[in-house]
Amino acid sequence: MKEVTVEATLESIPVITEFVDGQLEQFDCPVKAQMQIDIAIDELFSNIVHYAYHPGTGPATVRVEVIEEPLSVVITFIDQGVPYDPLAKADPDVTLSVEEREIGGLGIYIVKKNMNEITYEYKDGRNILKIRKEL
Repeated sequence: MKEVTVEATLESIPVITEFVDGQLEQFDCPVKAQMQIDIAIDELFSNIVHYAYHPGTGPATVRVEVIEEPLSVVITFIDQGVPYDPLAKADPDVTLSVEEREIGGLGIYIVKKNMNEITYEYKDGRNILKIRKEL
């Protein structure tokens, strides 16, 4: 398992993405899966930036772990901000037109659809969100 801790700012997203992509390259991650993971990183880390420490900032840790059976990557996002469960909100009604749809929730919906598993817990004063993607 490898991890990196950065300041929860939008400027840290490329740092996190590069860190995760570097781990994925060691396992010949398919390009499609890597793109889906990169989109998930952007969405989930943006949520930390906008909700965890608002209006300030604080540390955020991202862990990458590879599991052998089935070959999967587990990425864990950890922050010490206010409790925020992005999975608690109902999925948007994607059958509605853009004009009819409520604002928000589409990014996490896309993450849910592209990952094999996503979990959230608030434990010991920390938000812990995990995604798993089979490679």
